[in-house]
Amino acid sequence: MPGENLPGERIESLVDELEGIIQESKAPFGKAQQKIIETEVFFNILDEIRMSYPEEWQKSRRILRERDELLASATAQADSIIADAQQQALTIAGEQEIVRLAQQQADDIRDRAQQYERETRYAAEDYAEQVFTHLEENLKSLTSTVARCRQQFNESASQSQNGAW
Repeated sequence: MPGENLPGERIESLVDELEGIIQESKAPFGKAQQKIIETEVFFNILDEIRMSYPEEWQKSRRILRERDELLASATAQADSIIADAQQQALTIAGEQEIVRLAQQQADDIRDRAQQYERETRYAAEDYAEQVFTHLEENLKSLTSTVARCRQQFNESASQSQNGAW
């Protein structure tokens, strides 16, 4: 669907923004490991990330629904093809050779329809797996970044309480 972001892109963008804030922040007294950041901006971005989680889950569910609909459509199409082939075979059943040829054709159509259904299912499952893997990687990265930022923030806060400023 053109113009639609892939799952996880918004969260990834927000994490990159947090990283940029930290990288661009000023280090007091030349201490590179301790930086001053605007907590309001930082926490606003974290809130945006939290609000993006349900959106990502909805996208994943939509992808699964689309996969299921595609599988159901392929199965219905295969069943319809098989039913049509069987009906044709019964209609022509007058002569044994014609019946045999019709059955062979129905079998070929069924085999092709089943192959199409299998290929479609595998492709849909592969796509869903890729989406879930990408989402899982983004969530792990985000969790790691948030934990690291929280630790830095807590260390800075405890040092400022101990008169380290």
